[in-house]
Amino acid sequence: QVQLVESGGGLVQPGGSLRLSCAASGSIFSSYAMGWFRQAPGKQRELVATITNDGRTSYVDSVRGRFTISRDNAKNTAYLQMNSLKPEDTAVYYCHPMSSGYWGQGTQVTVSS
Repeated sequence: QVQLVESGGGLVQPGGSLRLSCAASGSIFSSYAMGWFRQAPGKQRELVATITNDGRTSYVDSVRGRFTISRDNAKNTAYLQMNSLKPEDTAVYYCHPMSSGYWGQGTQVTVSS
């Protein structure tokens, strides 16, 4: 069983920054590629960024150059650094061990002036 706890969301003005964290329980964290997803009201959940267990990263076009995904396997934690935030980044953000059935409760990010 893996439990995931996302944190770091909040209200930020356009152009601001936030750093999301995803703390995972269990010893299998390092075995999974990790993904950050987001879901805006009325929209489908979308994959934002992934990081393999050896550190290779990928991003959806809309966040490339603004967001950075990282992980610390020793701390069983994944991160999403979000810079130059836009109103369209507003969503609930979730971390997810790829190809697993595990999801956290999500953390709300609201970008508004």
